[in-house]
Amino acid sequence: MAEHKELYEYRSRLQQRILSAAQEFCALFREVPDPFAPLSSDGWNAHQIAAHVRDVDKHVYGLRLRRAVTEEHPVFENFDGDAWIAAHYDPAEPLDKILNEFRESVDELVGWLSELPPEAWARLTRHEVYGEFAMQTWAERGLAHIVEHIAAIREGRQTD
Repeated sequence: MAEHKELYEYRSRLQQRILSAAQEFCALFREVPDPFAPLSSDGWNAHQIAAHVRDVDKHVYGLRLRRAVTEEHPVFENFDGDAWIAAHYDPAEPLDKILNEFRESVDELVGWLSELPPEAWARLTRHEVYGEFAMQTWAERGLAHIVEHIAAIREGRQTD
């Protein structure tokens, strides 16, 4: 039973870390002096990254988590971030709107996660490229995606 307690505690910490990463992400992006200045050789800027992270959180990781719980062994297509941004990015969208929507989405998702029964976290899914994952893995990957972009902004700001 101790292993179950540790697993439940891990999941609780994971949820708290997702919330704190979203808070850190938003605070960091609000401090970027010029959100439209390119950050790397790929030409993406902080505004694009913020929109990307918001959209991926909602339409990729959030959707996969929900489908893992509501569908029996769902299969997920690979996500092409460049194609998504080309089709959906709006440079006129206010950065505050993007960040507020991201925070609201994360808050709602974590609230939903906190209400799930323990067995929901182990439900299996399949990714068309990467294979089989438990639902919990999608929550971990969603957090890793936020953290990755926090690091990218920090690195981009250090070169200014």
